[in-house]
Amino acid sequence: MDTILIVEDDRALAEGLARALTTDQVRTQTCCSVREAERRLAADRYALVILDVNLPDGSGFDLLRTIRQRDDCGVIMLTANDLETDIVAGLEQGADDYITKPFSLAVLRARVGAQLRKKRDASASGHPYRSGGYVFDFEHMEFTCNGRPVTLSRTEQKLLRVLVENAGITLSRDRLMDAVWTGDAEFVEENALSVTVKRLRDKLEADGRIRTVYGVGYVWEPTAPVYEKD
Repeated sequence: MDTILIVEDDRALAEGLARALTTDQVRTQTCCSVREAERRLAADRYALVILDVNLPDGSGFDLLRTIRQRDDCGVIMLTANDLETDIVAGLEQGADDYITKPFSLAVLRARVGAQLRKKRDASASGHPYRSGGYVFDFEHMEFTCNGRPVTLSRTEQKLLRVLVENAGITLSRDRLMDAVWTGDAEFVEENALSVTVKRLRDKLEADGRIRTVYGVGYVWEPTAPVYEKD
């Protein structure tokens, strides 16, 4: 199921958009500030963000730049800022679409649907995974961390792939063992998973990304956790 984050300070409009865009295949969440949006983006993975420009604690353009630095989700700007310079700025900074208010709900639905299909098609076509300095091209077995090439064994690649394809979802040890080692002729030691996870963390500098859920298994965090200062 795809999740859309609606960042809009007009609560009535945000709730109306959420109702209009929610389907059996799409769920929606709303927030009304840059700060709250950053918290949600750090905690969850979204297929699409619908983003206003004029927010009470900052600019949607600044949030757009932050999103593009660490996430590959789709972004549609939805704003009353209808000057040509604003539209060009939004698209040049990485927005996938720019819709000005007032707008047609039917057109918005169509454009949202187009972005979600584009996202699914890109995932199905084997495009590299990109997030927060990581680029993982599983088809060509090329992996980089902040521009630095990383060499991974076939076992490490299989484990990484199942983790990132289920980003944000805790996978049990049994499920990971089955996904990575099922069919291997050689005996697999009980601590093989723990050892492979440690190697991945070390090679990718991914202590904040590959999180241990004690007593259950592991989860690939869509974005590195953000800790607030006291």
